[in-house]
This record gives sequence, structure tokens and C-alpha cells, in this order.
Amino acid sequence: MRATLYMAALVAARRNPVIATLYQRLRAAGKPAKVALVACMRKLLTILNAMLRDGTPWREAEHV
Repeated sequence: MRATLYMAALVAARRNPVIATLYQRLRAAGKPAKVALVACMRKLLTILNAMLRDGTPWREAEHV
């Protein structure tokens, strides 16, 4: 599970505007790359859990 979430966060940090913004903000604040990526993993998991709970599709404007 962790490896799958890691890869999803890695791709999201490069391609998804919401997660990429978080990653870049943390890196600019001086966080190591691995720490910033783990924060992205947590954010992605939180968003996905909320989507499953509410039964809603991805809407970028809600997750900014």
C-alpha cells in the first residue's frame, strides 16, 4: 500500500496542480524532498478518503 501511495504522490507532485503546489511550497520552505513527498502522500490520501466518503468525483477547485 505504501509503495502504491508513494508512486501516486510522486506522479501527483509533478502533474497534479494541487499536490504540485503543496510540494513546491514545502520545498521552498526548506523541507527535504522525502519529507515533502510524504506530506503529499498524506494530502492525497486525505483527499481520496473524503471523495470516497462523499461519493464525489475529483474537483480541483475544492482541494486547493
